[in-house]
Amino acid sequence: MSAEKKSDDKLITLKNITKHYPISSGSFGTRKGIVRAVDGVTLAINRGETLGLVGESGCGKSTLGRVMIRLEKPTEGEVRFNGKDLISLSRKEMSPLRNKIQIIFQDPYSSLNPRHTVGRIIGEGLQIHNKGSRAEQAQEVKRLMGLVGLRLDSVTSYPHEFSGGQRQRIGIARALALQPELIVCDEPVSALDVSIQAQVINLLLDLQKEFNLTYLFISHDLSVVRYISDRVAVMYLGRLVELASKDELYENPLHPYTTALLGAVPTADTKTRKKRTELSGDVPSPIAPPRGCHFHPRCSKAMPVCSDKTPEFKEHTKNHWIRCFLYDKKAKAA
Repeated sequence: MSAEKKSDDKLITLKNITKHYPISSGSFGTRKGIVRAVDGVTLAINRGETLGLVGESGCGKSTLGRVMIRLEKPTEGEVRFNGKDLISLSRKEMSPLRNKIQIIFQDPYSSLNPRHTVGRIIGEGLQIHNKGSRAEQAQEVKRLMGLVGLRLDSVTSYPHEFSGGQRQRIGIARALALQPELIVCDEPVSALDVSIQAQVINLLLDLQKEFNLTYLFISHDLSVVRYISDRVAVMYLGRLVELASKDELYENPLHPYTTALLGAVPTADTKTRKKRTELSGDVPSPIAPPRGCHFHPRCSKAMPVCSDKTPEFKEHTKNHWIRCFLYDKKAKAA
């Protein structure tokens, strides 16, 4: 696991990121509303660390990751990578920075072109960015394949000839080809068998240590997130609700939603099993999120203020951030 990072050594910073998708209908595309996928997220990731991002399906985790690396532009907000404002850059200006920012997709089946060989898939970025001669590119592809544990004689094979875990290793090799600094890991092991998950996670940790990589690790599996992450952010319906070091968050969760998520994690140890907090109802629609705190309709500790005002994302104790009126003395007194 990576060592504790300097708090001021920020590789990428997000400020008030909002991403809305318009909903249209009819022959003329009349706008009927918007999907609030991400709703005002401010976040920073330190160089060389792994930030875990957790939450239920549909909470906006993957959208935030795609905005972070400029696969999508935010509706509002600012993304700074190594001090550069990514949002204001043109496509041409953004091209050189693509070397430094990569992504590993969730599905190792659909993320690889079935008509391309493994060698072409891994080396495509090298060709696009003119990294060396053809011979040097071929040599680099083989080096990357060995790095992630793929047989070198499979360079001319096609994706359908590999298992799920091997395909994800191909995706990892492709992400490493341009020597990135930041990699967004978007549920990279959720489609794999449990035994293979452990191998891929350990590979990611080894690569991070060797190349000083920075990860945003998106997942709904809290056990995996605890193993790989330095800090963990909890997201609910487009907003961050809690952020802390992994040990602090897992041992001392503050937000009722975080408590409910951790209580739902299966454990074989009956002595340490925590009391489970049942959540009522389903996740509200991002098309019409609840007024005030988005979580209040499902929260057993909700107060009148929760349905009227939106809590701020504040630092409750050192490096432990929370969005909840339970920790706001003025709100509780009102």
